[in-house]
Amino acid sequence: MKSFVQKHAAGVMGILSGFDRLVFRGSLREICYAEGMRRYLGAAGVLLKEFGAHVEAVTERIKAASLKAAGTLGREVRYLPSAQARKEEIAREIAARDGITEGLTCLPPQRGRQVCVLTSVEPCSSFEIHRNRVAKRLEVKPRMRKCLHHYHYWMHPTFGLMHARIQTWFPLTIQVCLNGREWLARSLDRGGVDYRKRENCFVWLADVKKAQQRLDRQLTTDWPKVLDRIARQVNPAHAEIFDPWPLTYYWSTYQSEWATDVMFRDAKVLAALYPQLVRHGITTFSSPDVMRFLGRKVPANGAFHGGFTSQVISDLKVRPEGVRIKHRVGGNSVKMYDKQGTVLRVETTINEPRLSKRCQEDF
Repeated sequence: MKSFVQKHAAGVMGILSGFDRLVFRGSLREICYAEGMRRYLGAAGVLLKEFGAHVEAVTERIKAASLKAAGTLGREVRYLPSAQARKEEIAREIAARDGITEGLTCLPPQRGRQVCVLTSVEPCSSFEIHRNRVAKRLEVKPRMRKCLHHYHYWMHPTFGLMHARIQTWFPLTIQVCLNGREWLARSLDRGGVDYRKRENCFVWLADVKKAQQRLDRQLTTDWPKVLDRIARQVNPAHAEIFDPWPLTYYWSTYQSEWATDVMFRDAKVLAALYPQLVRHGITTFSSPDVMRFLGRKVPANGAFHGGFTSQVISDLKVRPEGVRIKHRVGGNSVKMYDKQGTVLRVETTINEPRLSKRCQEDF
């Protein structure tokens, strides 16, 4: 990247590199498996034959507690009949309609924090009681089922528009989704750094170095502290529910996007250069190259490990907003595309960290 920028220094305004989309998963690890769930029931004094009534009662408590703040503040709670609905677009429409733009600086501040709650029935991993006729006893078994999920949307003073989703059925998994570029925009506003942003892309920055420094601060965030606070907001009843057996959420990165934006001064310069980069990317990079970049160890001879069962796929798509090239291994990928005419974006997306041997070794 350094040599590329040096070569085209006259046309490049700067580089911005950091998180784009981040999705964290909160798991109550002690009850994510059948034996752990059985132990929780024992600690709560619940017989296996009472499992159905108990978990339904807990679910109703969570639903009520989760929606209480929205009801108090008069924020909209909307049921979505399709899980495929574009929830963020709906939340943005509600925020625009109600004038929610600046988080805690809005008046009154509470209304500025919560945009809405969207609910939807979606698949989830949960449990059921199974009658073992051979052993003549009841057992807790894992099961895929569907349950109601609550999506809480906030206009957060630090993160901008973000959401947290809670599964209202055991094991009560939570996902928190935020955007690193939205986060940076809020930080630049507080720091008095001027910028121009179109959609999720900065096309001009008054001080690129200062913007990168602020983006780098995301790497030192105390994530457990921040995410625990959000978890308490989506389920205020957590401490009461788990009073017999106190549990805390274990946080992991479920999905991540790391984007490097090369900002050009003139759209004509990028337009002339981009076709060459696309041609080079689709004709030059081999499968071993892609695997090495995405963290797989590949011998010098290019052979794959015998246990590797995923596919390496490269594709090129022409879209209304531009041409996108993508190299993918399983759910992980690296892609390149031109944004807003003047920004060359290279983005690494990790949806399956287990496919990256290097990530496993590093962490």
